[in-house]
Amino acid sequence: MIINRLATRAVSTAFRQRAAAAVQSTAGFHSTTAADAKVAVLGAAGGIGQPLSLLCKLSPEVDELSCYDIVGTPGVAADLSHIPTKSSTTGSLPSPVAWPPKHNGGLEEALTGADVVVIPAGVPRKPGMTRDDLFNTNASIVQTLVEGCAKFCPDAIIAIISNPVNSTVPIAAEVLKKHGVYNPKKLVGVTTLDVCRANTFVANSQGWDPKDVDVTVIGGHAGITILPLFSRVDGAKFSDEELEAITVRTQFGGDEVVAAKAGAGSATLSMAYAGFIFTENVLKAMRGEEVTQCAFVESDLTEAEFFASPVKFGKDGVEDVLPLGELSAYEKGWFDKMLPELKKQIQKGVDFVNK
Repeated sequence: MIINRLATRAVSTAFRQRAAAAVQSTAGFHSTTAADAKVAVLGAAGGIGQPLSLLCKLSPEVDELSCYDIVGTPGVAADLSHIPTKSSTTGSLPSPVAWPPKHNGGLEEALTGADVVVIPAGVPRKPGMTRDDLFNTNASIVQTLVEGCAKFCPDAIIAIISNPVNSTVPIAAEVLKKHGVYNPKKLVGVTTLDVCRANTFVANSQGWDPKDVDVTVIGGHAGITILPLFSRVDGAKFSDEELEAITVRTQFGGDEVVAAKAGAGSATLSMAYAGFIFTENVLKAMRGEEVTQCAFVESDLTEAEFFASPVKFGKDGVEDVLPLGELSAYEKGWFDKMLPELKKQIQKGVDFVNK
């Protein structure tokens, strides 16, 4: 079946069903699947990583959950392991510094055998910060973790959440190229939160149920590079002012959360949910279901080397990058403003690795 770019069912209902099934019997999961799926979450003790790991633990698509971070992961994994679902849970820390120097055995343990690696690691945004302000710290973190992926799970699908995604995905690509294992079908930036927000804001404005809304969001994952295509939402009616407001709110929804948390963090719970939905859909595609969802991938749709658009996923990751189709005049105006900025942010990531 075709999977909605977000969940097509209410999360609370799904979790109740999963929890009930887990209590009654854990033997029934995956009875029709041929292989177990291992998901590694890198940054699992953080504000996004903990709820993301919890959601993955609840998913019947996950057989083994591997949690890695620089602190706290044994406790996170122990806590998760008490939840009665089929998946096993492990928690790893970096290996202690030693002489002579040794490779990171903790990261190796977390990544070996992984089918999907999700990377939310990094520092969160604070008031007044842009995603670009996070670059210097998070760029190094992503580079180090993807080097581990290249060594210990070169065939895994790597899903990048760490911001700025417009730059960290190109960083990951350059690292994988240097190790000779780059496969554009297996490197993706998670932009699902932009779709979550667009769906929610449209539903609220029209008085609809969000689960019945599926907005295509293209471009990148920062500010004006985010372009929701509201013209394609059947039945939605907006005045010019309303369309501008909902577009800008989708583009800068992260700022809304950062301001509301007053320095205590950024969008963690909604990002964890979005990352989980994306990851679960990838796993379903790997098991043979037809899945289409928006993602930031290598693309020839535009002049930008990477671009977010509807993507068909299959057993080996990205199967097909679907055509953009026609944009409205309003959307074309945003597209023309977005593309130069997106290309600049992509190049910044490439230059970071090749400096």
